[in-house]
Amino acid sequence: MTLDPISDRLVDAPSDSLDDPIARAEIAVIGGSGLYELVDPRQSVTHQIQTPYGTTPITIGLRAGRRVAFLPRHGSGHSVAPNLINYRANIWALASIGVRAIISSSAVGGVTPEYPPGMLVVTDQFIDRTSGRPDTFYDRESVQHLSAADPFDPALRAYAIDALSALGETFAPAGTVVVIQGPRFSTRAESVWFRSIGAHIVNMTAYPEIVLAGELNMGTVNLSFVTDADAGLAPVPGAVAGASGVTAAGASRSGAGDVDVAESNTAGFRAAESGASAPGSAQSGKSDVAGAAPNDETDAVTASVVFRRLRAAQPRILAAIDGILRALPTEFAPRELIDPAQVDAVLARAVRSEPVEELAR
Repeated sequence: MTLDPISDRLVDAPSDSLDDPIARAEIAVIGGSGLYELVDPRQSVTHQIQTPYGTTPITIGLRAGRRVAFLPRHGSGHSVAPNLINYRANIWALASIGVRAIISSSAVGGVTPEYPPGMLVVTDQFIDRTSGRPDTFYDRESVQHLSAADPFDPALRAYAIDALSALGETFAPAGTVVVIQGPRFSTRAESVWFRSIGAHIVNMTAYPEIVLAGELNMGTVNLSFVTDADAGLAPVPGAVAGASGVTAAGASRSGAGDVDVAESNTAGFRAAESGASAPGSAQSGKSDVAGAAPNDETDAVTASVVFRRLRAAQPRILAAIDGILRALPTEFAPRELIDPAQVDAVLARAVRSEPVEELAR
């Protein structure tokens, strides 16, 4: 079997791509909310990878001409909450099968007007606001200090930026994500605070996934899709647009404020629903929100809004992932952020099939 470059499906031709009974892949895609399948299930193999932290299912198949290990972060059908994801099992499993490069996809909220709904972001920094998540492999046997100044692999980010540019995508080539505990969304006060400390987008899963990958010397590039304007850019329910002293978070208003931004975002979604161009749209004839429908009265985030917009945007997200996969070199060498001997020691730990107790508490 080999890959048809047009259909991305396996066709009759000599190939040993999926015949190996041992799970091996150098590239992985971690699917975020809304992305639970990546390769044709009829032409792929799912392996149950035992790790020291429990068992993780990984599906190996072909996508965009590359052998890819796929792992849905939230499990099949979004069954695992962000604060309960077994991050260490997932990342250890990927490292154990030879993964060097990870493309992760995420749904995020935008907390600044420059990152509106419908935008793709190649994230470059994070701010951790989670709590209680096991976030290192080096909590026994040895202590290792990860250099996290540039947590997302610069070389992978460069390939992704080039790929999205070649696709003619509307995207931000950098962005800081604040990672919250979840599963609840932000309050209005939190959203405005996130913006004030330098965040552009908000998410529930980037940490500790990114640092765990770094601890095992795997490079990660993150492709985020902005589904909503979080809470801070949403108009206060019942507020009149332009009312003196009112903004999205109830702070003092000077000139054009966040209520106007929220109105513009909501107008964009309404325009997308009707097929018209949104006022101030960056692209004529193509809505940045990929045809997603608006929330009824405000653009405050709800789960139903997020998943509806992700469904509408999925072809665009998959095209972006395909472009990045095609752009990656055959022999990608990630940074060595940890002594390889220490990484080998972690990967040599005894495996177990059941989850560790700390994730059941």
